[in-house]
Amino acid sequence: MTFISSQRHLFDVPNEVAYFNCAYNSPQLNESLSRLLTGARTKSHPWERTPVSFFDEAETVRRLSSAVFGGDAEGYAVVPAASYGLSTAARAVEPHLQPSDRILVIAEEFPSNVLPWKRTAQEVGAVLETVPFPVKGDWTQAILNKIDRGVRVVAVSTCHWTNGAFIDLRPIGKACRDVNAVLVVDATQSLGAMPFPLAEVEPDFLVAAGYKWLLCPYGFSLLYVSEQWRNARPLEETWLARENAEDFAALVNYSDRYMSGSRRFDVGEKCTATILPGAIAALEQLKAWGVENIAATLSSINSAIATHLEQLGFHLPTETQRCPHMFGAQVPTAKTANFVADLKTMNIFISQRGNALRFAPHLHVNEHDLHRLLEALSEFGTK
Repeated sequence: MTFISSQRHLFDVPNEVAYFNCAYNSPQLNESLSRLLTGARTKSHPWERTPVSFFDEAETVRRLSSAVFGGDAEGYAVVPAASYGLSTAARAVEPHLQPSDRILVIAEEFPSNVLPWKRTAQEVGAVLETVPFPVKGDWTQAILNKIDRGVRVVAVSTCHWTNGAFIDLRPIGKACRDVNAVLVVDATQSLGAMPFPLAEVEPDFLVAAGYKWLLCPYGFSLLYVSEQWRNARPLEETWLARENAEDFAALVNYSDRYMSGSRRFDVGEKCTATILPGAIAALEQLKAWGVENIAATLSSINSAIATHLEQLGFHLPTETQRCPHMFGAQVPTAKTANFVADLKTMNIFISQRGNALRFAPHLHVNEHDLHRLLEALSEFGTK
């Protein structure tokens, strides 16, 4: 494991900006921007695009995703949003559910991992059950306590999106297999910034939006489908996912056979020329850094922030219940400062979800940023 020095030179973050809000939206790599601009120009010369251009960049994404996050390349699909991937999972699972089957979600989960299951429950007469906020903050045990023979779907995240509370999916994955429940994971708030033990968790479906910790352009997301679900019905019937799609002259000979692996789950227009080049640049950079190294470096930054906040009287989850890359701190009731707004006046950016201030740095952060943040928190924390 290697700690990574500030990589600010790879981003377009002005010196006067201290950005600790990647759980909202990450800054884009300069290399991604360069490739996106080049890709956008290709539309001006359509005669230079060949049929293979509709497919090759998606294949690069699959190979890179496998190398960085694990799993086989055949399992990855290119989707435009986490909601698309989660709706794909719900579409695939729905025919296997019966009335009164239970679908577990967690309290105050992001809507993308609730709304598809709400609709699925309505369609088949299943019961959507919410795991309440755990009193002691232990989401893992709270979820495990709800998994029994009546549960058929467990739709959870790798951490809670509001405050980064850690959810250990290894025992949850085992519990799901023990009762034959489908495990659907939304890894949007961790994939790329925290190692995900894919082989140990064994999710049926894994989804991550690209514009946060994957550093990818908006409109790019990843879906991983386990082998037993790769013959399921996709969300859409795109010709680009059918065998012999590369033969444009023969497209009127409609194929009933899908391409292999998870390609059937790809979104139809994958924006191969305009979005995927930027995503490929980001995935290449994540691979070069190494996710374990990213996590260790961000953990060091967040540890300094957390220690400072505790000294100011903020309440934080225990270290074992926090993710390395992001965390939330409860604002003491006596504090009257509007931290998000006050910090913004100083070009320091964080977010607030509920009563928790959320801190989510990335490798663009440097010592000057951290010093400015800690000083400002001390100033406003006295109010």
